[in-house]
Amino acid sequence: MHAEITIRPFADGDASQVHELFIATNRLLSPLYLRDALEAYIERSLTEEIDRITAYYREHDGGFWVAIRSNRLVGTFGLERASPDAMELRRMYVDAAARRKRIGRRMLEYAEDECRRRNVARLELSTAEIQSAALAFYRNSGYQLLREDVDEITSNKTVGSGLRRFYFHKVL
Repeated sequence: MHAEITIRPFADGDASQVHELFIATNRLLSPLYLRDALEAYIERSLTEEIDRITAYYREHDGGFWVAIRSNRLVGTFGLERASPDAMELRRMYVDAAARRKRIGRRMLEYAEDECRRRNVARLELSTAEIQSAALAFYRNSGYQLLREDVDEITSNKTVGSGLRRFYFHKVL
């Protein structure tokens, strides 16, 4: 039996744990040849988004949530406005030590329910080729591939360096 998971809105007291989970998760994903590009992506994302979550998600008409199990932060996700009828799922991370316990599934269901509460018809997301478990998870959760492309430019959403990125959506 798995310990109970609580999903709640981000609070300022969560900032350091979110910061650490973001760095640890991204570093775990990184193949050696992408190490420098990924470190640059991490730094940029910390500055532009992760270390200013409340302001960032307010500016993007969204929100950010954390998953707590046994008084420990084990997951995160955000939603930001993609278009008048769609939100984009962002920063869906589960602590490596807490994976395969349905935390990701619970967070995704919560995100979909939040979209419905906001009368948003679609949830969009993207993930990179280095996230093979995420690709399978989203496909198995009813998300349809819209397109794929190759990231050449680095942003707080893309690593760049020629990494293939997959864009999905689900009508809610």
